[in-house]
Amino acid sequence: MDNNCSIRPATEADTEALFDICLKTANGGDDASALYSDPHLPGYIWSVPYLKFAEDFAFVLIQDGRPVGYIVGVPDTSAFDRELQANWWPFVRQEIAGLTPARPRDADVIERIQNPRSGTPWLQDDYPAHLHINILPGLQAAGWGRRMISIELEALRDHGVRAVHLGVDPNNHRARGFYHHLGFSEFERDGSVAFAMRIDEGSR
Repeated sequence: MDNNCSIRPATEADTEALFDICLKTANGGDDASALYSDPHLPGYIWSVPYLKFAEDFAFVLIQDGRPVGYIVGVPDTSAFDRELQANWWPFVRQEIAGLTPARPRDADVIERIQNPRSGTPWLQDDYPAHLHINILPGLQAAGWGRRMISIELEALRDHGVRAVHLGVDPNNHRARGFYHHLGFSEFERDGSVAFAMRIDEGSR
């Protein structure tokens, strides 16, 4: 692993970095800058609201003083969705008001912002927590993902969480292999791919 890297809790000052990292990993782990008219679009859904509303479970990977990866999570997906419905999506809708879809993924994200939904509602009863992790391509497969997952799971476990899930782009075969290697179980339904794991003390 790169000795110039470290992991620390995320702060409000990392907001733009989370937007940027999310954009540059949103194409199956690769750069999606060409796919969105507004570089903030993917981060509005998959990174920044976690920093805003679940900061205790947000961590960043730092290289030479600069964030190059993040992991975010929430202990209760249903409660988080309700929080965003009340306090996040109205703000985001104002931010993108008047944006006309012009690039390949604009319409999908705009529709998600207008009509928010959980990608894996069928897992939330048994695996109530969820997380997202993204690392810039140059540092993927360097061992830091495993470290970040470990830190996130410890934070969730300390909060009393017993089980966690996450969604994966079906085309991101590297990520699918990574989660299998960590001991997550894979689920597929209606074209969506997710991984889940029990993390309570009895399952360790």
